[in-house]
Amino acid sequence: MNVIVQKKNPAGEVIYQYEGSLVRRDGNTIVLEALFDRQDMPFQEVVFRAGDRFVEYYFSDRWYNIFEIYDRDDGQIKGWYCNVGVPAVIEDGVVSYVDLALDLWVSADGKQTVLDEDEFAEMGLSRELRENARRGLDELKRYFATKNPPR
Repeated sequence: MNVIVQKKNPAGEVIYQYEGSLVRRDGNTIVLEALFDRQDMPFQEVVFRAGDRFVEYYFSDRWYNIFEIYDRDDGQIKGWYCNVGVPAVIEDGVVSYVDLALDLWVSADGKQTVLDEDEFAEMGLSRELRENARRGLDELKRYFATKNPPR
């Protein structure tokens, strides 16, 4: 089954949309698989390449989502890209989330890098949104520090 993924800005406008395939759905979690469909993009110590496999975890009760990224040629894990945002809305055939700019990259060797803190600070978010986003980021950091990412 195909599922549309919608990334939204804090105003609720769709800023990016693509399709993924349903892997599983249970409770507050949906897992999708999608292929990277953009031009090759250097990022941190890796390159995201057209055809890389993304296994994407969305949660309706957590302030983040997680993309587990595998190389298109050898299947090796490149790392985990985690978007901090409002919990996902999971509906029939559509998953949407509000991106709050703050991200966490975890490389295959476990090194963690927080991204886009300046952009997050400049978004003018409410105190409640900022606090929930920070808690989500802290939760992600703890999970990956124990090598036990949420699934």
